Amino acid sequence: MVIAAISPIQLATRLAAGDPLQLVDVRDPTEFDYCHLPGSLLVPLDELPQRAADVPAEGEVVLVCHHGVRSAHALAYLQQRHGRQNLVNLRGGIDAWSCEVDASVPRY
Repeated sequence: MVIAAISPIQLATRLAAGDPLQLVDVRDPTEFDYCHLPGSLLVPLDELPQRAADVPAEGEVVLVCHHGVRSAHALAYLQQRHGRQNLVNLRGGIDAWSCEVDASVPRY
């Protein structure tokens, strides 16, 4: 299985260009409340089995977490269990986004 990934710089470029991407954040609600990318849909990893239908099956979906590990697990789960092929993982997660794209996003 191949886990497709996108770097924070690539994601920022695509968002700035207006590419129709859906961001799905798989962190816990407290992490999401602390910081998240605008327009992100919160679907915590532990709720994913019950909420897989909330993750769009059409269009490109970028999965986001703190460092990219939980979002990679979410991507693998959705590919294996639900046959999703429209998913990419944000490499390094929101922490890398803060370091490489937008330092105003708090790190933790």
